Amino acid sequence: MLILGIDPGTQILGYSLLDTEGGQLNILAMDVLYLKRLPDFNQRIRRIFDSTVRIIDSFHPDHLAIEAPFFGKNVQSMLKLGRAQGVAIAAAMSRDLSYTEYEPSVIKQLVTGNGNASKEQVASMLRSILGFSDSPKYLDATDALAVAYTCHMQFSNPLADLRRELMPKKQKHKPAKKQWSEFVSQNPDRLQ
Repeated sequence: MLILGIDPGTQILGYSLLDTEGGQLNILAMDVLYLKRLPDFNQRIRRIFDSTVRIIDSFHPDHLAIEAPFFGKNVQSMLKLGRAQGVAIAAAMSRDLSYTEYEPSVIKQLVTGNGNASKEQVASMLRSILGFSDSPKYLDATDALAVAYTCHMQFSNPLADLRRELMPKKQKHKPAKKQWSEFVSQNPDRLQ
């Protein structure tokens, strides 16, 4: 399966292509669309649509994994981010590509073991898991890779959704530092 991962943004949009064929994970692309130079919001939205279609037509992914907009204090920013996400989804749908949306905290939890992990922690753990050495200039690219990786993990472990449904909804959270150290001690094979 080839998964297109997108971290939507109206200034910088991250994208990646993760090939999961035969149990091997191969990164085919990991980059960003740099949109800050476009002064008009409508031009940015158009570029997101056109570029997403171009990526889909070039690589022919099987599925789109996209990060859900997070709820911040600035409502206008959240609305713009939602538009960027919607346009990327519309581009995928225009090519009959299925998609799955993931909450940022779910992605961070799956990749690092900490739902509040920083972008740097996510990138570092992905580097360890997938074995790439060159860090991209913008962490939006590794965020997109994290979305694709989360999708791969969900598809390769269909019981994950069932376990999530069966878990009690309210749990006491341990401090992030303890969660991270616990994750590392329980998963030594995921570190290099």
